[in-house]
Amino acid sequence: MFSMASCGSNSQEPGTVLAKTLEKLAGEPSLIIGGMAATHDPRSAVAGMPEGVSFHGATSCLGIMTDEGAFIEQGRGCGFLAIADPDGAYGSAVVPVENGDAGAAAEAALSLALERAGRAGEPPELIWLTSTPGAEETVIAGLQNLVGLGVPICGGSAADNEVAGQWFLFDNEQTYDQAVAVSVLFPSVPLGYAFHSGYRPTPTRGRVTETRGRQIVSIDNQPAAQVYNRWTGDTIAHALDTGGVVLSDTTLYPLGRSRDAISGFDYFLLSHPDAVTEEGALSLFSNIAEGDEITLMEGTEDNLIQRASRVAQHALEMARLDEGQIAGALVIYCAGCMLTVQNRMDEVAQGLRQTLGEKPFLGNFTFGEQGCFIGGSNHHGNLMISVVVFGAHSR
Repeated sequence: MFSMASCGSNSQEPGTVLAKTLEKLAGEPSLIIGGMAATHDPRSAVAGMPEGVSFHGATSCLGIMTDEGAFIEQGRGCGFLAIADPDGAYGSAVVPVENGDAGAAAEAALSLALERAGRAGEPPELIWLTSTPGAEETVIAGLQNLVGLGVPICGGSAADNEVAGQWFLFDNEQTYDQAVAVSVLFPSVPLGYAFHSGYRPTPTRGRVTETRGRQIVSIDNQPAAQVYNRWTGDTIAHALDTGGVVLSDTTLYPLGRSRDAISGFDYFLLSHPDAVTEEGALSLFSNIAEGDEITLMEGTEDNLIQRASRVAQHALEMARLDEGQIAGALVIYCAGCMLTVQNRMDEVAQGLRQTLGEKPFLGNFTFGEQGCFIGGSNHHGNLMISVVVFGAHSR
């Protein structure tokens, strides 16, 4: 029998919340996924961890959301989702990044997770991924080096409350401030997934003509920050002369790249400008290559609130399931979007609850999102939403 359970809290310690999650679960846990604000000590959670259970833990901005609502008050939220699936197979592993080689850490984590699932050498049905921010594209490439291009990769980057580098990953042994966490899923039930944003493309477009790491130096051979500022009606004018943080100024105006166009409909992968450098370059939370065409995207608070439930609906449609045929879901919701609509996050959780038929889910608020577009390609983006739904009955 396949079952799922979730629980979240603003005030209780992670260990208490995990115990309540397991009390709700029908059966012995096969996989536990946890999210918590970086202000928590994860030892509270892992002290009560059942032996031999695959576990995947990461920090999430301010807290988490579940079918019971958003738990982000005082930046102390935490929550867990547990899966019981005696007929499936699951494995998890966290591997620290050494010598800056995130790709090697990803390959090692995936190999160890497959070994722990008892499925070494087999491609899983889905990879659930969390890495610390900075090299997510390299992490995805490392995973695909082992399993090829046909396995969906979904998840999100660890986050803290203030973009201060206090994020971490954790398992039942220790915490890691630079690492890759991988869980491999071979469920006995069908699953579906979707990866979208809550933004619309505008007619404004340009070509990236010079980059430096995760910085756009120029667009159409003009200084990138100046071009972006002109496109957005002086939203970052305050940072043009000396540089500075523009994260909150740019949340509703990310840059998009068209990916996986299906039947004339473009899917856009978004990048979030977070700072202007002293030289006038635009710093991002994801990679953009020279020669990429970029589109100015725009969104509203209402778009961001409504979009999560629509992405969940796409995941249901992909799995050919309705809300009465699923057991629960995993959700990734960008921390930048969450902070923009922070006072209305219970509306986001309520929309998901309705679409998912009041089934349990866990949503983390991340500093980067990973998902698989309908065309089958895995990507890392910003200001995105990723949803995985699980059927309630065996195939």
